[in-house]
Amino acid sequence: MTSNLTSEEQAAAAAVERSAATSQLRFATAGSVDDGKSTLVGRLLHDSKSVLADQLEAVEHASRIRGQEAPDLALLTDGLRAEREQGITIDVAYRYFATPKRRFILADTPGHVQYTRNMVTGASTAELAVVLVDARNGVVEQTRRHAAVAALLRVPHVVLAVNKMDLVDYAEPVFAAIAEEFTTYAASLGVPEITAIPISALAGDNVVTASANMDWYGGPTVLEHLESVPVGTDPSQDPARFPVQYVIRPQTAEHPDYRGYAGQIASGVLRVGDAVTVLPSGRTSTITGIDALGTMVDVAWAPQSVTLTLADDLDISRGDLLAPSAHAPETTRDVEATVCHLHDRPLRVGDRVLLKHTTRTVKAIIKDIPSRLTLADLSHHPAPGELAANDIGRVVLRTSEPLALDAYDASRRTGSFLLIDPADGTTLTAGMAGDSFAAPAKGAEAARDDEGWDF
Repeated sequence: MTSNLTSEEQAAAAAVERSAATSQLRFATAGSVDDGKSTLVGRLLHDSKSVLADQLEAVEHASRIRGQEAPDLALLTDGLRAEREQGITIDVAYRYFATPKRRFILADTPGHVQYTRNMVTGASTAELAVVLVDARNGVVEQTRRHAAVAALLRVPHVVLAVNKMDLVDYAEPVFAAIAEEFTTYAASLGVPEITAIPISALAGDNVVTASANMDWYGGPTVLEHLESVPVGTDPSQDPARFPVQYVIRPQTAEHPDYRGYAGQIASGVLRVGDAVTVLPSGRTSTITGIDALGTMVDVAWAPQSVTLTLADDLDISRGDLLAPSAHAPETTRDVEATVCHLHDRPLRVGDRVLLKHTTRTVKAIIKDIPSRLTLADLSHHPAPGELAANDIGRVVLRTSEPLALDAYDASRRTGSFLLIDPADGTTLTAGMAGDSFAAPAKGAEAARDDEGWDF
């Protein structure tokens, strides 16, 4: 392999990356309270033979104690004592399982409006979201809220699982009406792909095996769709971004002058010989070596973890970003973003926070909160002054140092950030730079003075 790859070699490298990406799917489940999310996850794990014998025995024992004849498969994911006692999901439950066709990382997220922020956490890295609807209740406010969150987070694939079809006599008109209503709403939000599947998680209909009770449905089961949905992108289509995580300086007799920059490629492809710009300093150099787990290579792509060496000895440290000189992002200290507030303490205009973007953390001030989004009808409340827990809104920040932010719609990895409490390190808010599906409100009040932090 050489630094001057032919078109065939570039295509082969991209094919390898696509193959690696599609071998694993990260997905999240969402839906209103009691729609059956945990039961669906338990059924997936059970029917795909992904439950260990001792786990199943523990669930059967717990179910007998509660007076249930059949195992309550929801207990496979509802691990907190409070969750089992109340029969609801509170925290995000992560599960890992695999089939012969694909590996899965699953985030079972809460349905209660109080824990919408946890749905944001679980879906932030998901490539697919399964939104459950109780066939008896249809699309409710929380269903719309979760669809809006999935659209806001740019989740590329959404599955509508119309659950509890056994309780409506497996009636096709019930499914069709719910599917049409949800699809129309989600499409208006810009969700690119929506697949509707009628299921009964309790009985196992169309979860792993096809249902004999719904011969009118000819589509895939939930697992079949999860195994076949295309995921991953061609990294050569995205500009390269390399956040520096660690600077390696062994300073030994064998490597007296070695200086390597370690990290994970956030997007794109890097090659030996590429001209790169270091941000935010703006200094330039050329890649002279790429070390991939002890093997020197001429090309690497996202999401590989590598160590780069450059032709010049530059002042580079953790938090700096390397990007191709021809496609380097602009740096800015003024950030406009859509955020979801995660903490019980409100986020207010004038608050001093830390902003963490990739491996870089800088001081910042909340200069303005132009609007708060009402997810039920996608209306805006202008100039709310603060965001409470679970609120989604627009914010304007001023940072102490320049940041190389991409727009979130261009890159979920380098377009996202966290706001952190500088006093105790608590995560306050998740942010997405640039425009969302909703435009910011106009006429917001001017931001407060930033006296106290001099920048």
